[in-house]
Amino acid sequence: MLRASFLYLSHRRGLQRFVTRQRLTASLAYRFVAGDLLEDAVRAVTDLNRRGWSASLDHLGENVSEEKAARSAADDYLAAFERIATDRLNANVSVKLTQLGLDISSDLCRELLTRIVQRAQQLNNFVRIDMESAAYTQRTLDLVLALHREYPNCGVVLQSYLYRTMDDIERTNADRVRVRLVKGAYDEPASVAFPKKADVDAKFELEMQQLLLNGTDPAIATHDDRLIDATKRFARGHEIGPDRFEFQMLYGIRRDLQDQLLREGYRVRVYVPYGTEWYPYLMRRLAERPANLLFIVRSLIRERRAA
Repeated sequence: MLRASFLYLSHRRGLQRFVTRQRLTASLAYRFVAGDLLEDAVRAVTDLNRRGWSASLDHLGENVSEEKAARSAADDYLAAFERIATDRLNANVSVKLTQLGLDISSDLCRELLTRIVQRAQQLNNFVRIDMESAAYTQRTLDLVLALHREYPNCGVVLQSYLYRTMDDIERTNADRVRVRLVKGAYDEPASVAFPKKADVDAKFELEMQQLLLNGTDPAIATHDDRLIDATKRFARGHEIGPDRFEFQMLYGIRRDLQDQLLREGYRVRVYVPYGTEWYPYLMRRLAERPANLLFIVRSLIRERRAA
């Protein structure tokens, strides 16, 4: 029930305008978001690198409806790559295609994404194309697979809760496209996605196995202890070393687990979002794990009492 409620709220733009102006909800958001500006994200990544983690930067925003906004988003990502290079950060960048104008024009989106991937290649860096709702899955994959033939420094995200994902993994593995596997955080109908968590978890485990066996530098993105343990067991059982895959986790969530994995010799990359368009992102993070809300509210109350 809570998951469905948070996903519903993620689409309510009127509520977004109210929530983003409230001090308490802004404090809640900045547990998951590095800040409003690239400079805030750079500080966060610098600290993560110092602790031993790598990072993936995400300038928040999606579903832009004007070409000017799409071009501005592309410029923001180009600026992020320049800062990564200048500051010698251990970080790459994640982008959303609707932020680059996919809803406006496929040609516009391809043009802007190609600019970003080209510059990343010149800087010896990598671009991860985030997956959005199921309405965009096929277009996203088609664009990534086509672009990857010329620019192998781009990869994609696949969502285990979609029925189609195992077939998509076969395609990406065959083309040696780097995949980040996630459970999925959008509100999808039962016609395209498994509605039950147990089914999603079982599918995630099978897909993780295929990525470890046949994928190219896969990223296993989960905070689920059971699935993390299953990944470690499978890798050990098939003599797959920690250098052949990485775990990925969200900024502000389960740092204890991130520390533990690092001590055990695994690579850990932290997904670091930044920017003012944090409302839909926050709602989806709470939908993934509603217990995050209680955890953060308790932390805020303790901090206010201490002050």
